[in-house]
Amino acid sequence: MKPRSKRLLLVGGAVALLVGAVALVLTAFQQNLVFFHTPTEVAEGKAPAGRTFRVGGMVEQGSVKRDADGLTVQFAITDTAKVIPVSYRGTLPDLFQEGKGAVVQGTLEPDGLFRASEVLAKHDENYMPIEAQYAVDQAQKAAQTVQH
Repeated sequence: MKPRSKRLLLVGGAVALLVGAVALVLTAFQQNLVFFHTPTEVAEGKAPAGRTFRVGGMVEQGSVKRDADGLTVQFAITDTAKVIPVSYRGTLPDLFQEGKGAVVQGTLEPDGLFRASEVLAKHDENYMPIEAQYAVDQAQKAAQTVQH
């Protein structure tokens, strides 16, 4: 084999390996990507079916109910326009409470119940996750538009 053919073969092999590595990285990234949705988007069916995603908003007043096992909690997340029922089994963050901002990660059941695998709560008096604050602001603007 000529030296030029060997070089072309080596360059071609290196390019093929690089393309394969990039494809593997992108596939792994896509599988671990978690999207954020508002309760309104979830209610409108814009959330991915059968995939993990996040929902953020306010924990609805009067919605927190603890099961007898002490670990399972039912509550609702709202953006003031729509409400999504959530079920979570585990220990809630200390700062989790009704009327405060929260983001839940999990999957949406066919019956509309959001089964959370993780609950994130605000960390001080003024903080709400940016996505959750934006969702609440948009829902309030939409509600004001409908009222007028």
